[in-house]
Amino acid sequence: TLILGLIALCAAHGGPLMLVYAAGIGIGSGLTCFASTILLLDYFGRAPNMELFSIVNLISTVGSVGPTFGGLYCRPHRQLCARLLDAGGSGPAGAAGGAMDEAAAQGCDMSAEFGVFLPVASGGWIVSRNTPVLDGGWPQNRDAAIIADEEGLDFVMSMGKWRGFGGDTDHWGRSLESVTMMAGIAALTKRVKIWATLHAILHNPVVAAKAITTLDHISGGRAGLNIVAGAYRGEFEQMNAWDEKLDHDARYDLTEEWTTIIKRLWREPRVDFAGKYFTIKDCVSDPKPLRPPDLICAGMSARGFAFSVGHADICFIGGRDEAETRAASLRAKELAASLGKTIKTYAMCTVIHGSSDAAAETTARHYREGLDEGAVLGMLESYGASFAGSDNAMVARARGAFMTHTVTGSPATCAEQMERFMRGCAVDGLMLTFADYREGLHVMGRQILPRLRSAFT
Repeated sequence: TLILGLIALCAAHGGPLMLVYAAGIGIGSGLTCFASTILLLDYFGRAPNMELFSIVNLISTVGSVGPTFGGLYCRPHRQLCARLLDAGGSGPAGAAGGAMDEAAAQGCDMSAEFGVFLPVASGGWIVSRNTPVLDGGWPQNRDAAIIADEEGLDFVMSMGKWRGFGGDTDHWGRSLESVTMMAGIAALTKRVKIWATLHAILHNPVVAAKAITTLDHISGGRAGLNIVAGAYRGEFEQMNAWDEKLDHDARYDLTEEWTTIIKRLWREPRVDFAGKYFTIKDCVSDPKPLRPPDLICAGMSARGFAFSVGHADICFIGGRDEAETRAASLRAKELAASLGKTIKTYAMCTVIHGSSDAAAETTARHYREGLDEGAVLGMLESYGASFAGSDNAMVARARGAFMTHTVTGSPATCAEQMERFMRGCAVDGLMLTFADYREGLHVMGRQILPRLRSAFT
């Protein structure tokens, strides 16, 4: 039974084999202790040692329950199975271990985090006429955040969006304001981190510092700020907030001053700052955040990348494929190391799940067949790109309806694909999107996340 329990431990990543492990180890240990006691009593005599017999049996009985609690508290490390069954091999397990070792050597923290990109803008992250309706409204966002909190995900984030892309679906045409919505979500959740988005070219830094501090107090120290320099001209031009004199790099210069002011206001009693874009005198901002809010950024241009790594705690990265994503992640970690700091790299991921791999692929094909070409054209126009020209990774992916890296399959297959993607790309976390957030988050929390927690323990 001890050997059976150890074999079950090597292969377990779910409840049934965990029970076999607990029973095998517990019963085996108990029987071993019991047999040893009988041998000792036969040697020294039973009558004068009955109390010893009773105490040892009580200890062995209690001890047999220990593996059950241990297994429930700390799920077995799947890499143990890989290394025992395929140590140094060339099969999938050996390859996964090699990817993990290489990622670790490059500075990848394999204690991964998983969060949710809330559907704050209508249509979500699949540009299709065939997806379930995501209306960008409060009930859907509220419910998604509460489910994420209850299912054990690590963070929820909302973007700031001021204009959509048109098309048949008016993709992203309806949206709620990020900080206001996240304040409501903060009051309804207990443990998940709350990350809101603000635009440096739109929001005064003193107001922004106070807004995120307020969110931090409402959430009990769970707030984070996603910093956006402002990429969509049409969003800001419509409100006379687009400065023609600021080119791409200058907007990041402005954002650097903006971020510096915010960070100083969060920790200093009074702040004086005289820069090219902002001037504040004897500025106060109290109370301070309960803890330093997480800073998140997703700049992928050369200037944006340097800003993200230099000022943020978490850098969202992407690429047209996994090789490009991996290169960006490793470049961010190397740049951070040269600056004497660490950085976490996260990527976005859409989850298309089904009862089987075939069922999930059928769903994905249905979404692709409903591609809203008008919305994609609007997206391309907002970036100044074209169907034939060069553009960023998100727009390139959107031509196939899915705007992010996508995993498709049964829950087990999705978990395997996500683990392989994270290890192969050396990223520390995933921000997830779904076609149907309510159903998707329940499947994620109950069937996919436990496998990933086990893999990255």
